[in-house]
Amino acid sequence: MRDFPTFLLYLGVMAGVTYLIRLLPLLFVRKKIRSRFVRSLLFYSPYAVLATMTFPTVFYVTDHFISGLAAVAVAILLAYRGKNLLIVSAVAAFAALLCETGYLLFGG
Repeated sequence: MRDFPTFLLYLGVMAGVTYLIRLLPLLFVRKKIRSRFVRSLLFYSPYAVLATMTFPTVFYVTDHFISGLAAVAVAILLAYRGKNLLIVSAVAAFAALLCETGYLLFGG
């Protein structure tokens, strides 16, 4: 991996942010939160932060933008069809690999 220290930095920041979003309400709110909006905001915030920090990187982690785009397209299609996360990520990674291999074989 060419940018492993950068990856570790991103991973640490994502873990810290998602942890803090879950921890801060526990520290500062003593009674049960009754607002449906606030509860859903607290529930979905870690997923939104993780997606926001991860999504742009997907396009630039491979040598060619097209392979990242193919992986995202495959992942969205499989997720829309209700496949589980392991299948989605494995097939998306395989799609990126096929695209990269095609570039290497055919000089894309």
